[in-house]
Amino acid sequence: MLDLAKLAGQIPGISQHLRKEALASRQRLEQAQILLASAQTRQAELMAEQENWRDRLIFSAAVPVEPLDTRIDIQLPPYSHSVFATDGSQISPSHHEIAYCYLINVGRIMLHYGQSLHPLLDSLPEVFYRTEDLYVAKEWGIRLEEWMGYRRNVSEAQMLSEMACRWVLPPGGHPDIPNLAMVDGSLIYWFLDGLPSEARNKILSPILAAWEQLKKTNIPLMGYVSASRSVEALNFFRLPACPYDHPNCVVHCGDLVDNYPCQKITPLRDATFWGSQLAPGQRSPLYRSSLRILDLYDESQRVYFCYVNVGSEIARIEIPAWVAEDSQLFSQSLSIMLTQVQKGYGYPVALAEAHNQAVVRGSDRARFFALLELQLIRAGVRNVGTSYKETRKRGSIA
Repeated sequence: MLDLAKLAGQIPGISQHLRKEALASRQRLEQAQILLASAQTRQAELMAEQENWRDRLIFSAAVPVEPLDTRIDIQLPPYSHSVFATDGSQISPSHHEIAYCYLINVGRIMLHYGQSLHPLLDSLPEVFYRTEDLYVAKEWGIRLEEWMGYRRNVSEAQMLSEMACRWVLPPGGHPDIPNLAMVDGSLIYWFLDGLPSEARNKILSPILAAWEQLKKTNIPLMGYVSASRSVEALNFFRLPACPYDHPNCVVHCGDLVDNYPCQKITPLRDATFWGSQLAPGQRSPLYRSSLRILDLYDESQRVYFCYVNVGSEIARIEIPAWVAEDSQLFSQSLSIMLTQVQKGYGYPVALAEAHNQAVVRGSDRARFFALLELQLIRAGVRNVGTSYKETRKRGSIA
């Protein structure tokens, strides 16, 4: 039990720290605006330097593919359109439970506007219990809980593609109705970068295959990143901040551990900066991400992003290259996204409902293991039950 009386004495220190951080953030923001003005006048030169010296940079900077002073108002969406979304949740494995297994539950949402059609709101659960499901990750030194999260990303992508393509493709499809497929979070699976190639391919390949099916069906894909902590766009300002003739980080700053001379605005984040630049309903310039994991993506699936003032926050919006290169499709996708945020009172309603369909509550977990226990008893398995530790933790003498 949390003792609030003992905790209260620490609160003033937190508030003082946050006040100092707010002042420092304003100063970094002013410096970032100065660097923006400098970069605008030299954008082509800086992009050429970035391309020429990219293998010598010790940081990843996104490439702006539009002028840095770009501020575009997002238009109204088409009257009739459809939105598809998935999100996942899971029940983690435990040696103290009735059986050692895990469950992934993916919520599916299909919303139709201006079409007088019923929505789809459901979830698809899948149980993983085979030896290859439970212990294959151990061969690569990956904890099962991490592997379960990776597998969840695969299930979300595959179910999103299957649901959307089935709705759009003939016969009986709706190919002429504007649509958008949305996922909660980034399209850049940077956390796979450190995995062995065999493990990484087992996760990334089916995801990219699902994206390719969306591309063939001309269903735009979008990742909505709320409360983004990325600094990838601001890292471009480290180029004009470099005190040397060329940004050769390996030679000039290779011996430094921290406090690089080009880090004049760290730890200012992209979302904070663009919050000072964008009016509600506006988007920033479009960037091409330079993260190393994207070298494993197909060229048409490399990730582009921009920042949008959706009113409630500055959201990072990610799209694959094939959507970014189609200006009409990109603009239409942004308009549908912004309307989703407005209908969801600050967060896309399709993503919120996908989460609500996917979430596994404590009562759901209890019913799942009760059903599993019943099936094991019917199958003739003896000594079915939780460990004494788990049984004892579920009760209290207090």
